[in-house]
Amino acid sequence: MDVTVLGVLEFNSIAIGIRSLDAMAKAASIRIIDAKPICPGKYMIIIAGELAAVDASLTAGKKAGDTKIVDELLLPNLHTQIIPAIIGAASYPSWNAIGIFEALSVTASIEAGDVAAKIADIFIPEIRLAVGLGGKSFVKMVGEIGEVETAMQAALTAIGKRGLVCSSVVIPNPDPSIREFFLT
Repeated sequence: MDVTVLGVLEFNSIAIGIRSLDAMAKAASIRIIDAKPICPGKYMIIIAGELAAVDASLTAGKKAGDTKIVDELLLPNLHTQIIPAIIGAASYPSWNAIGIFEALSVTASIEAGDVAAKIADIFIPEIRLAVGLGGKSFVKMVGEIGEVETAMQAALTAIGKRGLVCSSVVIPNPDPSIREFFLT
């Protein structure tokens, strides 16, 4: 299955989110990347596949979700780093600078992470989505300082237009002793 398109729905109801997940799975041949309750009492669904399938699945999910949809995202031409960063399968060899930004929604971090990965030569080891974060999400990135700064600026610009930036930081030459804490 071609995984170049990502779709996300975020609900303010867990029960309606699960009903929508079922409708989405029945509507088209998609890959369910993640689907679960998130803070504070919301439900998140992330799917991937071909454009027509993801679009049909999102349409079915929105119909089943009715008025309980908080946010949505259809992201074509997905950067290859995004799904591994979401599911926790990414690793990286070195880091000359680290950047972290927090966003106020799940979709904002996914969208901004994709923008960052496309604009600069950085690596995204993690995109953490709302679990245990009070509904916020964050993206970690590593690379050369100039690349991390460029990626950070592009990411913040992308989600800043919607007022979804919470906080951000770029750390040049991080102390090696913090690596194990950055990875968790």
